[in-house]
Amino acid sequence: MEYRILGPIEVVRDGLVLPVPAAKLRTLLAALLVNANDVVTVDTLIDQLWNHNPPDGARNTLQNYVLRLRRLLGTGADCPLVTRPHGYTIEVAPGSLDLYVFDILVRRARTAAAADETDRAATLLRQALRLWRGEALADVSSDALRREVAAALDERRLDALELRIETDLTLGLHQILLPELRSLTAVHPLRERFWAQRMLALYRSERRSEALDCYQTIRGLLSSELGVDPGAELRDLHRRLLTGEITPLCPVRPRSRGNLPADVTTFVGRKQLLAQVGRLLTGNRLVTLTGVGGVGKTRLALQAGAELSGMFPDGVWLADLTALPEPRLLDQLVAQALELRDQSTRCPLDVVTEHLRSKRLLLVLDNCEHVVTAVATLVDVLLKACPKLKVLTTSRHRLGLTCEHVLLVPSLSLPPVPTGGPRGESPPALTGYEAIELLADRAAAAAPGFAITLDNQQRVAQLCRRLDGIPLAIELAAVRLGTLSVDEILDRIGDGFDLLAAPGTTTPRNHQTLRHVIDWSHRLCTEPERLLWERLSVFAGEFDVAAAEAVCSGCGVDRSDIVDLLAALVHKSVLLARTHGRRTRYRLLETLRQYGRRRLREAGMEEPLRRRHRDHYQRMAAQAAERWCGEQEIEWLSALRRELPNFREALTFSLGDPDQAIHGLEIAVNLTRTRVWFFAQALGEGRLWLERAYDAVPEHGPSRIIVAALLKWSALVVGDRSTAGRYPSTDEGHRADPVVSAIVTYAEGSHALLVHGDPHAIALLARARGGFERAGMYGDAHMTTMLWAMSCAFLGDARTARAAARDYLAEAEACGAGWAYTWTLWVLGLVELRHGDVGRSAASFGEALRRQYDIDDCWGPVWAVEALAWSAAACERHHRAAELLGVAHRMRRLVGVTLTELRPFHDLHAAAERRARTVLGEEAYLAAFTRGGQVTDIQRFVLDEGLAGETVQGRAHTPAGPRHGE
Repeated sequence: MEYRILGPIEVVRDGLVLPVPAAKLRTLLAALLVNANDVVTVDTLIDQLWNHNPPDGARNTLQNYVLRLRRLLGTGADCPLVTRPHGYTIEVAPGSLDLYVFDILVRRARTAAAADETDRAATLLRQALRLWRGEALADVSSDALRREVAAALDERRLDALELRIETDLTLGLHQILLPELRSLTAVHPLRERFWAQRMLALYRSERRSEALDCYQTIRGLLSSELGVDPGAELRDLHRRLLTGEITPLCPVRPRSRGNLPADVTTFVGRKQLLAQVGRLLTGNRLVTLTGVGGVGKTRLALQAGAELSGMFPDGVWLADLTALPEPRLLDQLVAQALELRDQSTRCPLDVVTEHLRSKRLLLVLDNCEHVVTAVATLVDVLLKACPKLKVLTTSRHRLGLTCEHVLLVPSLSLPPVPTGGPRGESPPALTGYEAIELLADRAAAAAPGFAITLDNQQRVAQLCRRLDGIPLAIELAAVRLGTLSVDEILDRIGDGFDLLAAPGTTTPRNHQTLRHVIDWSHRLCTEPERLLWERLSVFAGEFDVAAAEAVCSGCGVDRSDIVDLLAALVHKSVLLARTHGRRTRYRLLETLRQYGRRRLREAGMEEPLRRRHRDHYQRMAAQAAERWCGEQEIEWLSALRRELPNFREALTFSLGDPDQAIHGLEIAVNLTRTRVWFFAQALGEGRLWLERAYDAVPEHGPSRIIVAALLKWSALVVGDRSTAGRYPSTDEGHRADPVVSAIVTYAEGSHALLVHGDPHAIALLARARGGFERAGMYGDAHMTTMLWAMSCAFLGDARTARAAARDYLAEAEACGAGWAYTWTLWVLGLVELRHGDVGRSAASFGEALRRQYDIDDCWGPVWAVEALAWSAAACERHHRAAELLGVAHRMRRLVGVTLTELRPFHDLHAAAERRARTVLGEEAYLAAFTRGGQVTDIQRFVLDEGLAGETVQGRAHTPAGPRHGE
């Protein structure tokens, strides 16, 4: 049975629409469906049926309508319309009500957008909006219901539409959006967000004056209709349109078969070189692009990867090593680039090797020079173990492997020096020269009034020759053509280039050329711009405005000027800006970052700025640890994942100096407290930083004891008992510290639960929970509540388990954290499985799984699928149980969990397996188990195909829970 309320009311059974002809029946059905799975009181139904003016005998009449609706929906045990104390409820399976599906898709889209997965967000939002067939409850006659419910539903649709347009703008679809936005601003003339999106689309379509006219239009409408001015967001957008501060659009390449980023600018020239790269990769397995900084190695590698993607069925994958702080993180970073979800203590190299062993894939390793030895070791292992793998690297130094084919990336082709032909003869046209094409292309964006003409073409050629055809040098010069002529640029750089011919110079000319052009670009900046450029070099990878303000302001750079200075550096091609939705992030090109870092070092400011950088991210980690468990949970976790390169930089700086190690320890501890390593699929990296912190601080101190407890816990949750045993518990002398006591007790309770299945875990975890609450560590307290409720369900009696589940549910609903709430549902399912109606457990486990997929959780689904197998076996659905056990086994291998070391989980697993084997027989069991292990679309197989029968069998009421982002 399916129900549709996002438009005219429809009931669909077996693909056929059942007519609901009577207006009162449609109203009754709508009133129940908008509160599906919840009790709607008799009084509420009467008010909505008769618009708060009921006739005499309304209760008896309502009972008659309920009887007629039951005849329509089904009779007996299959009827979803159920009488409850004080009212009625309609029980709806997951996925069978279009409103539920809409909300799920929008939640998933918000999560994807927060994680910068813009193309996925756009796809989900289109799916969600296609569910609308007109106005909500379009054929419902109740004014009360339409006024109280339909308007709110339509607002949810408009919110989703705004988000979809925002993702389309990020994807570079501004011109396509203009007709739609014109219509939307006409239909919703006072909705400021649509006007802001229309202004941005016009501006990016090079229709600036029309964008500014839109602002005046909405300003007049708001003043005349509501007597108010535009809001802060619209005013700020108007200001940025006037000043030209809108950052360049970074379109997002749809993510398919790899992770190559989209092009920000056009790729010019290099056709022969691209063909050469293709030939080398066709016949060889390792190609290294080498050359001086700024010559375009990275851009060439990315373009080659994009053009050759058809050769690699398993994709082209980029691992950018620019921000890698130290060689021993290389394997982990490559695993993350490949989006591997292994959370075990296995060596990351083994995980990567196993993943790539049968893949036909191109791995691009960019900027290898500072970790070249580690890269050579990694590549050597991978190429020997993975026969279909090919590797393309960029580095200023070759790797030195015998199978390596090195391709020197030269400068762009240049026109020859004029030889002085016959007088009066026109000079040859500047066509077919890559350096000239690049200058013209970049100048067209930075200086629209500039053109190469017969009058200036020789000077243009002279400029490109003077810059030695180095792409970065040409781009830096091109942005100056908006304020300087070609002759003026030549005059300004001429003296410095004369010095390049000085005797005794040993640096290669290309290196000197690039250094000189960067020096020249640096001199042309204002003093605050130069200072900011240098200070920004302490960031690893990307950063945002808030980080730049916190780290770089002061001593010549006013905090209030940072935004304008960032815009100026973007315009001068010193910074790259990337805008996703309402968030802009910046980064320095690596060559320019190294230049800024050298200037900072020469000024004696490198150490102070690195401390400020560390302090900023230390504060961010501390704030996240205190605030993550709440309605902004996904935003916090996504922000932490985006900033991992900068956290690595801060950790490396701190843990490398004994005097600073305590700061690194605090960062490592707080990141672990937020569970970001689970969210970022990098639990192994989290353990590495904890281990380094453990080794870096004095023995027997409270900080080291906290780290030991977290290391023990990190090993326990993946079933790594041997690693957990390496870290001793604290002595009683440190129990006086309430934080130490709570964390250590938490680790002890986890050990008692997961390793021994000891009921004593209940008391230990309850004590830890109270300690965290008294210390104000509410996120930690909530995590402890989860394990405590879980231990009560696994190890306690029915009364204890149900009481703990109620406490956990109340706490989860109060904090509003989406990830935490999924585990509440899981625990509710476990309580039903162990102490209640096993038929009802699947609904809770299934809803937990559905919500975990909504937020892109890679850890929780392993346990939700495993628990669904337990439930299926308990309900005598043994074939389904065997299939789900196969799915769960495959998922555990992907994340690296050893189930046999997790006592209570393994006990239920073994019982389910034993029952299924006994009933099905060995051959049938193995066939079903193998079939489950081969499933590729796990989400569809488990949820869409499997839960329908399970939900009918056990219609458990599932609490609504928090709706992320609404």
